[in-house]
Amino acid sequence: MGEPYLLTPGPLTTSLKVKQAMLKDWGSWDGDFRAMTAAMCQKLLAIAGDGGAEFDCVPMQGSGTFAVEAMLGSFLAKDSKTLVLVNGAYGKRIVESLRYLGRDHLVIDKGDYMPPRGDEVAVALESDPAITHVVLVHCETSSGILNPVQEISEVVAAAGRKLLIDSMSAFGALPLDTRETRFEAMVSSANKCIEGVPGFGFIIARKSALEAAEGNSHSLSLDVYQQWLNFKKTGQWRYTPPTHTVAAFTEALNLHEQEGGAPGRLARYERNRNVMVAGMRDLGFETLLKDRWLSPIIVTFFNPAHPNFSFPKFYDLMKSRGFIIYPGKLTVVDSFRIGCIGRLDEHVMRQVVVAARESLAEMNVDSACPPESALKERARLAA
Repeated sequence: MGEPYLLTPGPLTTSLKVKQAMLKDWGSWDGDFRAMTAAMCQKLLAIAGDGGAEFDCVPMQGSGTFAVEAMLGSFLAKDSKTLVLVNGAYGKRIVESLRYLGRDHLVIDKGDYMPPRGDEVAVALESDPAITHVVLVHCETSSGILNPVQEISEVVAAAGRKLLIDSMSAFGALPLDTRETRFEAMVSSANKCIEGVPGFGFIIARKSALEAAEGNSHSLSLDVYQQWLNFKKTGQWRYTPPTHTVAAFTEALNLHEQEGGAPGRLARYERNRNVMVAGMRDLGFETLLKDRWLSPIIVTFFNPAHPNFSFPKFYDLMKSRGFIIYPGKLTVVDSFRIGCIGRLDEHVMRQVVVAARESLAEMNVDSACPPESALKERARLAA
């Protein structure tokens, strides 16, 4: 058996071509690498529906969280006030980041089961004129919930406020078009739906917002304005870039284009989700979310109530069959997650279901139904 499939929201399973792209060394100041970076940014802008007229793309070294913090610290002025829409761990991480940054903020927390809706955001904005920005996670992978970005963006724009989007696990598959969705900046990462490897994130922002960001940042290395300015002046990253990751990402962008861009990738991810969810439900597993809010990125399942079920054992059995799944990240119920993204298709997802059935049998678990208490809690919180 070869290396296992990573059924996670990233890092994820990559293609052989992406792996092979990292076999060459690149000079970080060399003209060829600068040209590669510039072409990469133009392709990302094209995916976002902007050829560079109103928006620009700023790569940022580090993990996705580095890039999110860079966006928050650079586009939120020190006297700003931000409404954070939370329904999972990554929204909570944004709140924690704002505490570190010392930026004034308030929170609408919807728990693990439900998305924020436009009407409640409108009420919050109307009741507090001091709010300057709203921050939303596009796909909250702690639960797998897909948030209504377009609905929120329309409300924020109508109220004359500015929207920042954490599209870390969504951009490149789920729609986020500058011509349809009003936002100041969004952030994503190399190792998500474009199917590259970890090493950098990128911010796609209005040029006007980038210009206004001068002097906002709390950090030397996470200053998006200064990074953008340096790219404009020299075409170079300010500090050592992840050269091999950029080369891999460039190849991943080529494969993304060959698949039909974001619509083609979304179609494959949706097939992956549909096949996997149907098979897992046939085994008795129950999804945390109703179908309306299930994302095609990752799906959360309740742990079975059966006394013989142990997630660590289930994890090991799945891994022995070639699949690395993800533990749950909920606070009120026990759960686990299965990702739908990466270089895999519905045929692989059928194998995932077979592996789950065999793993349950090896554990002597004859029913994957969740505890009644978990279903009651879901019904209560989703009411």
